[in-house]
Amino acid sequence: MTILIDDPMWPNHGTLWSHLVSDESLDELHTFAAENEIPRRGFDLDHYDVPARVYQSLIAAGATPVSPKTLTRRLIASGLRITERERRLARAESHSLQNH
Repeated sequence: MTILIDDPMWPNHGTLWSHLVSDESLDELHTFAAENEIPRRGFDLDHYDVPARVYQSLIAAGATPVSPKTLTRRLIASGLRITERERRLARAESHSLQNH
């Protein structure tokens, strides 16, 4: 199992956020997130956004801390990376389905 987490450095909603990813599979990522009570609403197609307050507990549970650059490189190499274009298309599709 290889779950990776970058430093909490992404500001939003009054806190800093980390990205939690797997470089193996999305099933592995979802399992790890569920085991650590990370809500599914935090999933953004190829990663979970997690608040800084849970950073240390996720490391204690087995996530490997890496730099944002390393996290991105490993996610791309795994084939699980969703491009920004794919992300926009998925959001547009989801929005369209919600409005019908």
